[in-house]
Amino acid sequence: MKFSTFVLTAAAIAASVHSAPLLRRDVNPDLVPQFGVQPGVNPDGTGPSSSRAPARPPRDQFLALLNQNVAAGFVVNNPAVPISFPEDASQASQLARLNAATVTLQNIRGPGQGCPQAATTFGAQAKAIQAGQSPAPAPAPAPAPAAPAPAAPAAGGVDPSLVPDFGVVAGTSPDGTGNCKGLNNINIPCSCPPPRDQFLASLNANVAAGHAVHNPSVAVSFPTGQSKADQQARIVALLVTLQNINGPGQGCPAVSTVYGQLQQQINALPN
Repeated sequence: MKFSTFVLTAAAIAASVHSAPLLRRDVNPDLVPQFGVQPGVNPDGTGPSSSRAPARPPRDQFLALLNQNVAAGFVVNNPAVPISFPEDASQASQLARLNAATVTLQNIRGPGQGCPQAATTFGAQAKAIQAGQSPAPAPAPAPAPAAPAPAAPAAGGVDPSLVPDFGVVAGTSPDGTGNCKGLNNINIPCSCPPPRDQFLASLNANVAAGHAVHNPSVAVSFPTGQSKADQQARIVALLVTLQNINGPGQGCPAVSTVYGQLQQQINALPN
């Protein structure tokens, strides 16, 4: 049985277990200030560029978490911090929107666990508004490549058609404490699963290295054949990448995808 069969099976599994509705975007993205700073500027070789703070999230992930915070009326990863996002053009409303963007950024991975305001131009934009100016929006950053050059294998990376969809949507049914719903209604972090482009970039890096780059003791391979062993190796590579995407053991649980169920189906194939 070909692996592509399991890609279709992933969609079927997701349809059967994903009973919660998708989140609706309740914030006008045109009113969300651009970061105004490109990620990866002047790396010093020790981690996040020009700062020891966590890397700034992709804009789509940032917008998803901002929507959750606005819907809850507070920062879901730090409930003591209230939030609002008025949409009129008054000075107070513009400052409230910038504050919402800032506190979302600063708590994007947990209470006080996020990116500093200095990773954006939010502070400068707030000062301009306080001074009675109407600064032009910061230019939108150029889209990041799907796989950064240092991490991508020379052959161009894995075939994305061999990577099943997650089957779970990040940010589903937030409970106000940082938890959302994953497979079978199990609690998972609201940031899980990660954006697919980020996941594919990390998978490419792991396959190129032959191990999880964030957890080097864990070997990774991604054969493209259709044997049971090849399919098992690929699903293991996906799970290892998912569970170590932010560091050793720092990632998303298997229940933030349908990969665990796919693994069971593959393991049940005849040898």
